[in-house]
Amino acid sequence: MKILIVGAGRIGSSIAESLVSEANDITIVDTNPEHIAYLQSRFDLRGVVGNATSPQVLTDAGAADTDMLISVTSSDETNLVVSLLCAQMFNIPTRIARVRNNELRSYPRILGEEGFEATSIIWPELTVVNYLAKLISFPEALQVQEFGEGIASLLAVRAKAGSPLVGRSVRELFTHLPEVPARIVAIFRRNRRLDLTAATVIEANDEVICLCDSEHARQVMAEFRHREQEVKNIILAGEPNMTYQLSSLLLKSDNRYNIRILESGKEKAKQLSRKLADHAIIIEGDFTSEDVLESSGVSTCDLFLALTDDDENNIMGSLLAKKLGATRTIALVNRKAYSDLMQGDQIDITVSTTAAALGELIRHVRRGDVVSAFSLRRGAAEALEIIAHGDRQSSKVVGRRIGDISLPEGCNIGAIIRTVDDEQVVLMGEKDTVIEAEDHVIIFVPSKRLLPKVERLFTVDVGFF
Repeated sequence: MKILIVGAGRIGSSIAESLVSEANDITIVDTNPEHIAYLQSRFDLRGVVGNATSPQVLTDAGAADTDMLISVTSSDETNLVVSLLCAQMFNIPTRIARVRNNELRSYPRILGEEGFEATSIIWPELTVVNYLAKLISFPEALQVQEFGEGIASLLAVRAKAGSPLVGRSVRELFTHLPEVPARIVAIFRRNRRLDLTAATVIEANDEVICLCDSEHARQVMAEFRHREQEVKNIILAGEPNMTYQLSSLLLKSDNRYNIRILESGKEKAKQLSRKLADHAIIIEGDFTSEDVLESSGVSTCDLFLALTDDDENNIMGSLLAKKLGATRTIALVNRKAYSDLMQGDQIDITVSTTAAALGELIRHVRRGDVVSAFSLRRGAAEALEIIAHGDRQSSKVVGRRIGDISLPEGCNIGAIIRTVDDEQVVLMGEKDTVIEAEDHVIIFVPSKRLLPKVERLFTVDVGFF
């Protein structure tokens, strides 16, 4: 696929790195020649220096025969104008634009065919906010993702000594929860994936990834670690728009939260105070200062979140908060090397805006009828919800038992979402389960190099059409 990426910042660079490794033909445009030179020195892609709002620059970048535009600069205006140009002048069929201004969500006609003609809009910052809210609701989890409009959940949990399933085999999950649709799809031990069988024994500190119906998510997590203390006292520090959105979302869903926001800018602190009124306490100060953290009551904090655009400050602030008594910490860390180094050791969880952007883009790039897709383990693995089409003659999966399907090594069909009498039900991916046409199949893929094989598996023969 020929893909044109506009913007070589952190998100654009991460997208380029991810997609170029999947044998796509990538061209990236940016006004900063250093960014372009760096990417060209590392990856097999073409770089163009210039402003993508110029038709000539887009022409030089090969827009005329491009399959997909991904415009992810830090400027909403640039991304939307580029989308319009690529629609009207170059007829690029798929045009994806990053937008940060949440207010524009109320005006879809402006963003879509009647306006800037983006075929899809991604909101990485909003995705991060929604994801953080899930992590706050499930303090036991490392990662929580939903499929089938929320009916099924994928959970990543760090197994803790003394929990019901630690020291026991995978098959005992069914013994413990016989009436709960749940299935373990992968276990990582010391960052290496185990060859999973029913006899695999779960050890303390294993990262366990499982699928279940969302209704029983808490029960399933309790098998791997005892339920954590409910989060009540929260301290947020970071980009004001993100801290405001997260605060608003949390307060709307549950009024039990006591929220304090640290903001170093005087005017921004005043604006937050006006917006949130009496619903949160705004404290003016630098969250990397020990004195500021102590005066904010960090020692009684259930959860501290550092959400600025600066990885180093987020890491430093989180480490300091932990030292001063914060029960748990979450840091926004976009550099993968930093994230791998810090998560689970000195910082409880790291999240990434770039990973959120990749997660939103994955389903557009994947071949086949992909409904949703999530990047797992900081981009190393994926979970796909893909619709099975065709029949036994035209499809390699429809009409077949899961145990008879030749899945790539390490891939695991964890669950199926099926419509029965106009209602969706979650079926676990047992060996004897037969996949039917139009089933939504949730499949865990441990390595991106296996994705082409998975895509081919769900491809319908041409004769079907």
